[in-house]
Order: sequence, then C-alpha cells, then structure tokens
Amino acid sequence: MTMASSMAQGFRLTRVTLVAVLLVGSAAISTSCGSGQTDGSRRFLSLGTAGTGGIYYPLGGAIASRLSVADPRHQYTAEVTGGSVENVNRVVNGEMDFGFSMATTVYEAYSGGSDYPEPLKTLRIIAPLYPNVTHVLVSRSSKAGSIADLAGQRVSVGPPGSGTEQLARQVLEAYDISYEDIETRYLSFSESANALRDGAIDAALISVGYPAAAVLEATTTGDARILQIDSATQQLLARRYPYYAPGKIPAHAYPGVATDIPTVAVMNWIVGTDALDGTVVRLLLDILRDQRDQLIQVNAIANQIRIEALLTAPIPLHPAATAWLQEQGTRTEF
Repeated sequence: MTMASSMAQGFRLTRVTLVAVLLVGSAAISTSCGSGQTDGSRRFLSLGTAGTGGIYYPLGGAIASRLSVADPRHQYTAEVTGGSVENVNRVVNGEMDFGFSMATTVYEAYSGGSDYPEPLKTLRIIAPLYPNVTHVLVSRSSKAGSIADLAGQRVSVGPPGSGTEQLARQVLEAYDISYEDIETRYLSFSESANALRDGAIDAALISVGYPAAAVLEATTTGDARILQIDSATQQLLARRYPYYAPGKIPAHAYPGVATDIPTVAVMNWIVGTDALDGTVVRLLLDILRDQRDQLIQVNAIANQIRIEALLTAPIPLHPAATAWLQEQGTRTEF
C-alpha cells in the first residue's frame, strides 16, 4: 500500500469514527441548548466546538459523551460552531456553557484586542487541549514558494468567528500582506479543502492539530502543497504576540510531506466563565487525566493533551481548576 492510499484509508476510517462518536456522544447535537435548559430530569450543558472538518468537533463529541456518563445531573452536547471567536462570545453571553478556543482568541478576548474592544474579564481557562499548528496550503497549480507570494491570490482565511481567521490575519501581516492585498474567502476547513481541489481558491490557512481530516483530504485528493513559515517569521510573531511558539508539521504526516515543515504553534484551551459550576470543571479535568486512552481512540491528537499546560495558561484559571491542581499536589502560581 502506498503512503497516499494508506492516508486516504485513514481518512475514511476517521469519518467512520466521527459518525460513531456523534451517535454515542449525544442523542442530538443541539444548536441552542444554552444554560438552564432541561429535559425534566437532567440539565443540558453545551460545549462549543467548530466545523466538522477539523479536530474540535469529533474530540468535543467524545468529551461530551464521557461527561454525560460521569455526571448524572447533566446531559452534555457538542455544538457545531464557527470556532474560537464564536465560542468565546457565546460563552460570555450565556448562550453556551463552555467551549474550545485557540490561545489567540482567549488572550485577546480577556486582554482586549482587535476583535474585543472591551476585555471579557469573566472568561476563564478550565482545561488544556493540544497545540494547533498552522497549515498554509496552496493548490496544485500554484507557483507560490513562500507565503509572501500569496499577494493578489484567492486565499481562504477560515470561517468568520474562528480563531483561524484571527491567526491568518496575523500570519499574513507578518509577511506584509493585508486583506486588501488578497481576494479573501471565509471558508470552513472542509470547504477550503474542496475549493483547493476544484481550483476555486489558490491558498488556504488552516490552524489545526495534525493530522487533520481537511488537510488530509486536500493533500490526498487535491494534491495541495504545504508552505513553511520560516524561522525569522516565527520569531517575529512570537515578539508581537505572546501565544505563538515554533512548531512543525512532521514528515509523512500527510501525502507528499517528505521532511518536517517549520511553522508556528498555538495552544488550544477549553474556556468558560468564572460562574461555571466547579463540579463540571473537576469532572472534565478528571476525564482528561484518567480517560486519555478513550479519547485517543477518537483522535490521536488527544495524546498531546498535557494537564501541566495549565501552569502556563494565558489568562486566569477557573477557581475549580486551580483547586483541582492543588489537590493533585501540582505546584501552581494561580
């Protein structure tokens, strides 16, 4: 079996696993099961994820499933959303109980940034996830050898309300490219993969853990290439923003990737407000600590979750997370 056919088979298996997770994880995926809704016996709590082409959605479904089993008081559902920005906004507005978000969004929301003129000071970290790496994909016909060559081209920067869109803006600016210099497309991961395959766009920026289903599809069926983010630009981004770190897409992670591709990494977090029930926070941290193997069966990215990442959180922890850490005998400054 060739590398490409093996990866394609893996992609098909991932889709089968996703369906299984959705069937087991929740009786229905709610679109508006915010705080306070009940079915008469159990109160519904909602977990914001992202689109179906990334890792947030299947991993969120698995976490919601484990929480529902562990917590007799609540039924947890994983919601399809626009991603990080939408999740943070809905959490703070009380429309969602907790959600996944990139450090880009978490930091700017709490501190105040371009998308958040008013800091959201009730936002709290409740658990760590895994690091995202930035995939900059170009179509099979593209002659671009660098991100700097994307000026004047059709570029997907991620869906509106996503951390990917925030990150794409910052990465492009590091190469002196603004949205005025490109034909901007706001596509989901899956839509970006299809558009690259069909020649409807020239490039796409996707911030996600690897291997990601949408990137696998783009490189397998669309022959897309992945551009590097050079070390000088990595350092520039780290100076400008405290949440960037050097990263890499390892060799053989996708078809056609023969050597490690340098890029930037940004941590993902699970966030809520300081009003979130502390019991929920404790159960979530227990699951991430004790049921890692079950989560890895859904997606191997769960193997990259490190509880000790809480010690380097970009904003304050939820009080229950701080207490949980202290009970584990883990030294913390929070």
